[in-house]
Amino acid sequence: GAMDWQVLTRELSLYLESQVRVGLFGSGVGLSLVLGFGVAYACYYLSSIAKKPQLVASNDRFCRFLEEYCPVVTETYYPTIWCWEGRVQTLLRPFITSRPQVQYRNELIKTADGGQISLDWFDNNDSLYYPDASTRPTVLLLPGLTGTSKESYILHMIHQSETLGYRCVVFNNRGIAGEDLLTPRTYCAANTEDLEAVVHHVHSLHPSAPFMAAGVSMGGMLLLNYLGKTGRDTPLMAAAIFSAGWNVFESVESLEKPLNWLLFNYYLTTCLQSSISRHRQILEKLFDMDLVMKARTIREFDKRFTSVMFGYPTIDDYYEDASPCRKLKSVGIPVLCLNSVDDVFSPGHAIPVETAKQNANVALVLTSCGGHIGFLEGIWPRKCTYMDRVFKQFVQAMFEHGNKIFSM
Repeated sequence: GAMDWQVLTRELSLYLESQVRVGLFGSGVGLSLVLGFGVAYACYYLSSIAKKPQLVASNDRFCRFLEEYCPVVTETYYPTIWCWEGRVQTLLRPFITSRPQVQYRNELIKTADGGQISLDWFDNNDSLYYPDASTRPTVLLLPGLTGTSKESYILHMIHQSETLGYRCVVFNNRGIAGEDLLTPRTYCAANTEDLEAVVHHVHSLHPSAPFMAAGVSMGGMLLLNYLGKTGRDTPLMAAAIFSAGWNVFESVESLEKPLNWLLFNYYLTTCLQSSISRHRQILEKLFDMDLVMKARTIREFDKRFTSVMFGYPTIDDYYEDASPCRKLKSVGIPVLCLNSVDDVFSPGHAIPVETAKQNANVALVLTSCGGHIGFLEGIWPRKCTYMDRVFKQFVQAMFEHGNKIFSM
C-alpha cells in the first residue's frame, strides 16, 4: 500500500542521491532518466509482481485456521526486486542463501529387501520448550531429487525447527548420502516403501511425540504419493509440501523446452548420473550402465534406469504412477502445498486446483513468482525465504494448535 510506496521512493531517492555525489550522472538528464526508470520499475513491480498468494481450500475451518495461525499464506509476497522471474530465482537460490551450521547424528536402518537407508537426526537436546525427548515434536524432512541433508533449504528448515524446540530427521534417498548401496536399488517418486519404513521407524522410536513431515520437490511428490496411499492410516498428523511436481508428464515436457533443457534438464541428468556412478559395480548386474550414462534428459534417464529398476512396463506407466495429482483425493491428513505458478519444474497449468477443492484436508498456496524452491524475498535474500516462513508457521500452527482445526 501507501507505506510500501513511501519506503520504496525514499530508498530510491537516497540511493540516487548517493550515486549522484559520486558523479555518476554529471547532468540532470541522466538523473531524471534513472529516476523515471526507477519509478516505472517500482510501479510495475508493485502492480504486477508483488501479490498475495492464491489460497485454494474447500474447507472453511482449515482456511480460518491458516489465516489465524499461519498468516504468512495470506500476506503479500514481495519477491526480491532484482530477481523475481522463476528461472532466475531457481538458479540463484543455491548460491545466494546462507547455509546454517547443523550437527547431525547419522543412523543407518536396514530395509526388508536387504538394503539400507541413511537418516540424519537433529535431536535438539537443548530444546527449551520440549526438554523431554519422548514428547518432543518431530519433523521428518524429505529433500529433492538428488538432494541430501546438506541442502541449504533443509538446513534452513532445521534452523527454523531448532528455534521452536522441535527435533528433525532427514530421510536421505538410497545411495545418495555417501552410504553404500547393498542391493541394486535406488529410489523413485512412485515407490513409497522406503518412506513407509522410515515413518514407521521414527514413530516407533518416539511413539508419544507429535509427528509431521515436510517434502521438497521430489521429496514432496514422494510424500504426497505416500499420503494418497495411506489415507488416514499414518502416524503423521500433517504435512507440508514445497514445489512438488504434480503431473510428471507436464513437468518433463516443460523441462524439455530448449532454454529449460539448457538451464536445468541437462544439469539434473548429470547429477542423477553422478549419484549412481559411485555404485556402478552393483548396478551393472542389472543395467546397461553405459547406455544410462549417455542419457541427455531426465526422460531418457528414467526410461533406461528408473522405470526399469521399479518394474514398470513403460516409462508412461512410471510417470502415471509417480504423479501425485492422481492421489490427492485420497489424502487423509491436513496438507499445505506451496507452489509458484512460474515454476518450470511444475508448470502452473498442471497444478490440480479442482481436485484440491474436493478434499477438505488440502490447502494449496500459489504464488505468482518464486520459481522452483526459490521464493527469495527482501533486497539481499541470504537468510530466510518465503518458503522457510511458510514452513515455520505451518509446522508451529499444527504442533501447537492442530487440535483446533476441527473446532474453528
